[in-house]
Amino acid sequence: MRAIISDIHGNLEALEAVLADIKTHPEVDSIYCLGDIVGYGPNPRECIDLVMQCDVVLLGNHDQGALFDPEGFNAGAERAIFWTRKTLEEGNGADTQKRWDFLGELPRMRREDDLLFVHGSARNPLNEYVFPEDIYNQRKMERIFGLVKKYCFQGHTHIPGVFTEDLNFLAPEEIDFQYQLNDQKALVNVGSVGQPRNGDSRSSYVLLDSPDGSHPTLKFQRVEYDFEKTAGKIYDEPDLDNFLGDRLRDGR
Repeated sequence: MRAIISDIHGNLEALEAVLADIKTHPEVDSIYCLGDIVGYGPNPRECIDLVMQCDVVLLGNHDQGALFDPEGFNAGAERAIFWTRKTLEEGNGADTQKRWDFLGELPRMRREDDLLFVHGSARNPLNEYVFPEDIYNQRKMERIFGLVKKYCFQGHTHIPGVFTEDLNFLAPEEIDFQYQLNDQKALVNVGSVGQPRNGDSRSSYVLLDSPDGSHPTLKFQRVEYDFEKTAGKIYDEPDLDNFLGDRLRDGR
């Protein structure tokens, strides 16, 4: 069984809580991270150090923004990524270089038989958003599904759920937080560890059980964490907008 996490965004409290929750599932034998380890949050170095222990890690657009100049970021996100870059350059020289090397070597996608893992979408692994309302954009969805062999796992929007090939979006609450994949293609957004945006302040991640000879089963997990502690760290840092702390309370 795999645990799939995404969009940590420098939120150490959330990441630690999710990793602790994963440990309560002894059947999990690997952890995949779909990117955006940094950006927005107050603990980029510590989050990178923990994510280095994951079995598979992909590059997110904020990770790339820390490596190079951010493109298409709003003002608050841009300020946060420049602060993140400055923070990553501080500290012990060997540890600093190790983190930069780690980020610089991250791939944009991973394929495993019928499974595709990306940060954004199959069409644009780094930057394309696939929102629930895109089910009404038939042309966009058909093009994305056309690049997916069977199932694609993604993040980026921070909104968990399942997109089916017949253009439905299933929120975790609608499916009792679990779903058995079938012969139909599907896109699965695993949600966000560090900055949920679907009205639930709890961290989100997915457990993927792929027994031989049967269709994989998804379980959407929600994990409480001390978001007030994370918000307090953001308020204490002048280069991080207070809104980045405020939004953690409401999951927005």
